[in-house]
Amino acid sequence: MKGVPSWGLILGVTVGVVIGVLLALGTLLCIRLRKKHDRLRISSSRRASTVPMRANAVDACSVLSDSSMDPESPKQPDPKADSPALWTEGTKQKNLVSVSGIPKYSYRDLQKATRNFNTLIGQGAFGPVYKAQMPTGETVAVKVLSTNSKQGEKEFQMEVLLLARLHHRNLVNLVGYCAEKNQHMLIYVYMTNGSLASHLYNEKHKVLSWDLRVNIALDVARGLEYLHDGAVPPVVHRDIKSGNILLDDSMRARVADFGLSREEIVSRQASNVRGTFGYLDPEYVSSRSFTKKSDVYSFGVLLFELIAARNPQQGLMEYVELAAINAGGRDGWEEIADPRLDGVFDTAEVNDVAALAYKCINRLSKKRPSMRDVVQALSQILKTRHRKHHTRKSAADEESLSSVSEHHREESIGSLSDLPDV
Repeated sequence: MKGVPSWGLILGVTVGVVIGVLLALGTLLCIRLRKKHDRLRISSSRRASTVPMRANAVDACSVLSDSSMDPESPKQPDPKADSPALWTEGTKQKNLVSVSGIPKYSYRDLQKATRNFNTLIGQGAFGPVYKAQMPTGETVAVKVLSTNSKQGEKEFQMEVLLLARLHHRNLVNLVGYCAEKNQHMLIYVYMTNGSLASHLYNEKHKVLSWDLRVNIALDVARGLEYLHDGAVPPVVHRDIKSGNILLDDSMRARVADFGLSREEIVSRQASNVRGTFGYLDPEYVSSRSFTKKSDVYSFGVLLFELIAARNPQQGLMEYVELAAINAGGRDGWEEIADPRLDGVFDTAEVNDVAALAYKCINRLSKKRPSMRDVVQALSQILKTRHRKHHTRKSAADEESLSSVSEHHREESIGSLSDLPDV
């Protein structure tokens, strides 16, 4: 009878220990599962909020996100389908400002600065452009995305994010943006002398001299060279034309309108052809694949536009091909020079610029020069010009000195003949 209580005690202790061990194991397992879940949640949150940064060649950075993808690429999902737009009010908009470094202005500020949008200075595919006087006294240009524009919200996002990191003296500077009340606006430094197109085709402007046209061409080439070789990753503009080249108060040219621009590393394939008829690379039209050489082709068209003061809608390329038959690719291009120049140009220089332009519009992209090669060629043309000018000036100075010396010699002889005979 004494052994019965001891067996019961042993059994009770054993059951208690087993239950205790099981409870401890269960608690430990729950703690480990909880920690794992927390780590996964934190990791997921970081992936969602962290944006990979890419520094460009100067001192800025770019966001490589859905907004910087080609909107026409079938590989990229439509952000509107799964998430709200980037430009909604709230934390996403604040993140954009911190990432881009571009200040955001209110609709009311811009309404006041543009006098209730009554200072229209231009109209493009994006929408109307207004001149504005900011409270700081700075004069700016406000470009408004029209509701029926072919360029949409993605293009708006792209332009802000690209221009936030692209800084060059031959690119238009973005100084702010507005995104509220279903309005999207871009604010640029005001370019006093308007577009290159207005100077080539508007009678109210005086004729651009040939020398200035070559300087403008070099400015544009340097801006494109920066996009292709200075920006990381490289950027393809995709809409180079005279209407998108703006001139400041010193007549320095700057490339504008980056709504169709894309980072070349992201995607080279587009489902729809975008750009301006007449400036489009034939390979891009046929293959839907755009590269830096697509910009080179457009630049070649722009060079011929500077030479002839005729745009593609006026049959520029047919005009060029006819001239090429006579020019043999090198000489005789002066026949298509803008008649308003009245022959005031260096014929050799016109031929050199036209020959370069003809290389740029080669139907095979691999045979076109790079923008770096184009910059070097135009720089060499200007160096030759300055050398010729210096040589002519030196010759004129020598001739002037020679005539003065001859005049003095004749005066000396005359004075000797006046002396009395001894």
